[in-house]
Amino acid sequence: MIIANPIYDVVFKRLMEDKRIAKFFIETLLEETITEIQVKPQEFIFDKEIEHLKDTERIEKIKEQITGLLGLSVYRLDFIATIKTEDNEYRKVLIEVQKAKNLIDLMRFRNYLGEQYKKEDEIETSNGKENVVLPIITIYLLGFKLPEIETAAIKVNRQYFDLITKQVINKKSDFIEKLTHDCYVVQVPRIQVKMQNRLEQLLSIFEQDYFVDNKEITKEYNYKIENENINNIIAILHKIGTDPKERQEIEKEQEVYRIMDLTAKAKTKELEWIIKENQKVIKEKDKVLEENKIEIAELKRLLERK
Repeated sequence: MIIANPIYDVVFKRLMEDKRIAKFFIETLLEETITEIQVKPQEFIFDKEIEHLKDTERIEKIKEQITGLLGLSVYRLDFIATIKTEDNEYRKVLIEVQKAKNLIDLMRFRNYLGEQYKKEDEIETSNGKENVVLPIITIYLLGFKLPEIETAAIKVNRQYFDLITKQVINKKSDFIEKLTHDCYVVQVPRIQVKMQNRLEQLLSIFEQDYFVDNKEITKEYNYKIENENINNIIAILHKIGTDPKERQEIEKEQEVYRIMDLTAKAKTKELEWIIKENQKVIKEKDKVLEENKIEIAELKRLLERK
């Protein structure tokens, strides 16, 4: 079966718009039962003027904006899911999709995370809607490899330790939970399909192999899946992958990232040139200072002779 590559923002957005799929996706990674979920996709575009432009004009506008903002991402889709677990705990889950390793995007992650720590969240309780501060969980889907870690799926889990006794503290503090967070990372290029459990079945959808086009937009998916939720995901990806209009949206995203990459490289070369020029100026100044020291020393000797 032909399916769309879900690593693209526009494709992943389609999946997360389905509450059942979003719930299944988060449950599978967190290995927890979720009783309630509210998903809020946060689409970030530099300029709302882009939305009504024709395709060619839109790309040119994006070029201008990227050039002016040193290569910052254009189509960024950050997903916020407010979840309630079976033990009646509410949490805020942040989901990030990042195809390429980029220092600017790393800083954007940090800034975005900082903004989420500052925000209150609205939840439904028996007393009606309430604004509360929720603990945060982050999920990162990376389209590149972390060289230090070879596994495809990683959980960064916090533990409380007594520094005096060196023992694990099994209780949790609401104060600490809201100031720190667990993190889940999926290295998409490291996915190796074995189908041994539900997580591996879910990750098989993101496997970056068996592409049927050189743009890596669509791929052949022939694994046998019995899980209803995963089959629903495959059905949506099949619809996207075989729809010419949907494909055009993915191609637009590809073009944006291609331009962004070229712009980032150009800016890097420009900065390297500036650094080299500054180094030359510093060397010249050092040379002048050294010459001045010699002249001062010579004048001092002349004065001492008099």
